[in-house]
Amino acid sequence: MSLRSLSLATAACLLAACGSAQVKTPPPVKPAVQAPLPKPKIGLALGGGAAKGFAHIGVIKMLEANGIQVDVVAGTSAGSVVGALYASGMTPYQLQQQAFALDESKIRDVSLFSGGLVKGQKLQDYVNTLLQQKPMQSFKKPFGAVATELSTGKRTVFVRGNAGQAVRASSSIPGVFEPVPIGGTRYVDGGVVSPVPVDAARELGANVVIAVDISSKAGGNKPGSMLGIVNQSITIMGQKLGEQELARADVVIRPRVGQIGAADFEQKNVAILEGERAAQAAMPQIKAKIAAWQRARAATLARRPPPPAKPPVKPPCDPGLLDKLGRWIGRDDNCAATD
Repeated sequence: MSLRSLSLATAACLLAACGSAQVKTPPPVKPAVQAPLPKPKIGLALGGGAAKGFAHIGVIKMLEANGIQVDVVAGTSAGSVVGALYASGMTPYQLQQQAFALDESKIRDVSLFSGGLVKGQKLQDYVNTLLQQKPMQSFKKPFGAVATELSTGKRTVFVRGNAGQAVRASSSIPGVFEPVPIGGTRYVDGGVVSPVPVDAARELGANVVIAVDISSKAGGNKPGSMLGIVNQSITIMGQKLGEQELARADVVIRPRVGQIGAADFEQKNVAILEGERAAQAAMPQIKAKIAAWQRARAATLARRPPPPAKPPVKPPCDPGLLDKLGRWIGRDDNCAATD
């Protein structure tokens, strides 16, 4: 065979070998798994407003319908009633059922010869019956009821113990309800010092606070009943204080319930509907605040240095004869030496 023929044959063999060789493709690149964003602890601060408080139920309905899970609840006055029932584990629809079934006579016990027109014992018993006598520390969500020390004007947040009694203290409008004695101290309505308990929700651990303000502003309207007059007086006293505390909330929901009187329990359905409308209108702002907190928290976590590596843990072992002898000649006994 000539040299030219041999070269051609060799080239042909090489081409055949290349053609039959399998071409290895690199494995597909797996997309990076993005860590889930941190979830904020969401607090709900429910303000006082007597019969207007039914609006809180509508707000809670819309929050849950939009996937907003509340973690902690704080309530003042009427807000403490709804807040306690909700924090105990009641669903929004169970709250609504209880509202429609409520007879005003179940919570009003007149007392003409004491420090108020209403004792409040019926309200305490009513709440405890609905809660099946469950104390506040056994609720499904952390809860705080805000009341005012009558002797000092100090704000007090009840988080443990008798839920009905705490709600009664938080709802004891001065001049209408008797002050409530607890542990040797008398308490009145929390709306005197904290009309919408934003700070209490923060103290319970909330990162994002949604406040619900159902108070009537003192704007020339003339209350027509004694309860309305007292409620208006408390509103005037706490208006500036309430505005300062509301400024510390992330979102403020204001249902349009100004036309509902303090004792107008017949308009509970209207109040619930107004709560639903106001909460739905605030939903874009609520979701934006939650997203902003998540971004800020994720950025903070990303800037943190990684934790130091833990030293390797020596496996438990049983030293053999050579290791035991090694101790006599000064060698460290680590059960891993091979020399």
